Formats: sequence, C-alpha cells, structure tokens
Amino acid sequence: MRRRFAIFLGFLMLATAFPRPWNGLRAQEEKKEGPPEPTVKVGDMAPDFELTDQNGKKVALHDFKGKKQVVLAFYIFAFTGG
Repeated sequence: MRRRFAIFLGFLMLATAFPRPWNGLRAQEEKKEGPPEPTVKVGDMAPDFELTDQNGKKVALHDFKGKKQVVLAFYIFAFTGG
C-alpha cells in the first residue's frame, strides 16, 4: 500500500513539475486582438482586383467599369464548413 502511494506521489510530482502545453494555448487565446479595422468603408469605391471565374478565365473589376453595375457581397466562411 505504501509503495503504491509512493509511486502515485512520484507521478503526481512529475506531472506538476513540467509545464502543461494547454496552459500556454489558453493564454494565447485570451490575448487575441480583435480584427483589424477595414480599409474600405461602406460607400467607398472598391479597389481593383482580379479573380478567376468558373471557366478559368481571369476577370477584373475594371472590365465592368462603365458597362455594368457591380455589387460586391462578401459572405464570411461561406461554403467552408466553418
């Protein structure tokens, strides 16, 4: 019985002697800063950008200037499962 208690006490001392990695993770989570301030405000002109469409063709925002009205909508985490 004493031997079991001594072994248990030894494991307990070893377990508390080393830092636990999850404590560091929790501290990092608490220190998270908020998202950065957006550089584009509502009503601002959108900066020019280029994307690939469903057919693999490059499409840029400037391609539509003066031809069509463009509405940009962003859905955060859309179709990502997150």
